[in-house]
Amino acid sequence: MKANDKVDAREIRRKLGMNQQQFWSKLGVTQSGGSRYESGRNMPRPVQQLLRLVHVEQIDIQKIRRDDYEVVEYLRSSKSDLFKELKKEAKAAHKGRKTN
Repeated sequence: MKANDKVDAREIRRKLGMNQQQFWSKLGVTQSGGSRYESGRNMPRPVQQLLRLVHVEQIDIQKIRRDDYEVVEYLRSSKSDLFKELKKEAKAAHKGRKTN
């Protein structure tokens, strides 16, 4: 799924085997609000992006800190070669942990 793709929240939730309360509470959305999104109501872009991060990319947003984000943005804009190298190494390390 790309960042600009529309999300099918109901399909994602069902694939994860979660009920609406479990699924939507991780995003700070009420069950009734989530139900409306699943029924076709327009989902705001920030909610779509949060859904993608939490349920598709499996990022624990409780662990994200502003200073971590600032470091990433600094590396991305000012030290792009180092950023790409570190990103590649992190991806390889993550794959190694998954296969063990």
